[in-house]
Amino acid sequence: MGYRLEVKNGCSCFKRDGGVDTQSFDSAQDVKEEAEALLQRMQKNYCKKHQFVLSSMGGNYTITIQPRVAG
Repeated sequence: MGYRLEVKNGCSCFKRDGGVDTQSFDSAQDVKEEAEALLQRMQKNYCKKHQFVLSSMGGNYTITIQPRVAG
């Protein structure tokens, strides 16, 4: 069984960073580690115009890129 990491609504920072919309992994631990590392990189290095929401379901992970809400 494979595990997936999917990035939805890839922004220009993600594309410049060489981001891939979907990645496959052989283990649940590998996909979890990559999802958390990617989320941290996005939060630290991207332009701050977006927020990043990490969710998981059935061992698969999704990072959704959303416009940052002013407030």
